[in-house]
Amino acid sequence: MAPGHTLGKSERLKSRKGIDRVFREGKSFALFPFRVYYAPLLPAGRTPSLLQAGFGASSRNFKKAVDRNRIKRLSREAYRLQKQPLYDWLKEKDRTLAVFFIYTGKELPEYGVVKDKIGQALQKLMKEPGLAKGPAPIKEPGS
Repeated sequence: MAPGHTLGKSERLKSRKGIDRVFREGKSFALFPFRVYYAPLLPAGRTPSLLQAGFGASSRNFKKAVDRNRIKRLSREAYRLQKQPLYDWLKEKDRTLAVFFIYTGKELPEYGVVKDKIGQALQKLMKEPGLAKGPAPIKEPGS
């Protein structure tokens, strides 16, 4: 079932293992004011959602938690409203994806800027060469 305009618990990238895996094994690209990290999730069917996302903002640039929380809230909302094409694309390709957006700008953003950049990042993810290929063949142990 397609998630629509929701961002439920199963669609959030929250586990320490999952987040560490995205940063350690995943790829990234910059789309100012965001840095986007992404990696495939476990094989489809083993995760509750095809697409999981996480959001962050630097405490170096934003000392007040209220500012960091606002950035994350704006980012989540922009993502929630624009994720459906990527979700449909992943379902069609039988792929899964974990994405983490880090806000790297130094100023508090307007919602319009966040919405535009998150939308561009989601479009770019659909064009990434590593994601467009079919699933890698699974090797049996000992063969």
